[in-house]
Amino acid sequence: MKKTLIALALVLAMLMPGFALADQLSDIQAAGKMIVATEGAWAPWTYHDESDALVGFDVEVARAIAAKLGVEAEFVESEWDGLFAGMDAKRYDIVANGVEVTAERGEKYDFTVPYGYIRTALVVRGDNEEIASFEDLDGKRTANSLASTYMTLAESYGAVAVGVDTLDQTIEQVITGRVDATLNAEVSVYDYLRVHPDANIKIVALTDEASLVSIPLRKGEDSASLLAAINTAIEELAAEGELTRISEKYFGSDISKAPEAAE
Repeated sequence: MKKTLIALALVLAMLMPGFALADQLSDIQAAGKMIVATEGAWAPWTYHDESDALVGFDVEVARAIAAKLGVEAEFVESEWDGLFAGMDAKRYDIVANGVEVTAERGEKYDFTVPYGYIRTALVVRGDNEEIASFEDLDGKRTANSLASTYMTLAESYGAVAVGVDTLDQTIEQVITGRVDATLNAEVSVYDYLRVHPDANIKIVALTDEASLVSIPLRKGEDSASLLAAINTAIEELAAEGELTRISEKYFGSDISKAPEAAE
């Protein structure tokens, strides 16, 4: 009986002038801002520069998307494993942090069209001759962000994964021998070596296929219009060459195009 009354009340409310179902895009535009969750500690995706300003590929892409929606991007920084929890709790609207699309994540979140394509690199210390492929990780120790695709991939090859917070911490664990290897985005490792050319590490293997980098959103009808709007924004930014410009600024190459479409 109680459920019937609630359903009836909802139907009557929908018939009233001005009634509208919850809509995340409308809420964002009414507030004039989109809350974006990011780590702020993973160069060149999202990090702090010499002046402590938050910068990076994902930061600029999120700002460009927000501008297309007619709002500003407001960033909230959190450790990796807190990004999705915060979005689940509706503290954040989206996560912009080099998030790779996986089947497991797709069960819980809706993903936008991709705005990046990356391969995963297997990194070891410069003098390590035991690990030359992903298959060699069986029984070895790796370091990666908790619940990341890199940790999951390492564990799928039999590695014992140790959780860390930043790429710098990860590389330090490899160099000091506390772990045998780490997995990370190929472009992030190259950027680290650009900044630290004498670092005693090397890439010994790369995944064959590139992963898709997209923006996850909460599933539900209230997010459908936001998903469509962000997809349109990404497609427009790609057509305008803006994604290419931002990518080349931070990576020195264009990761915004699928490998087969790259020039």
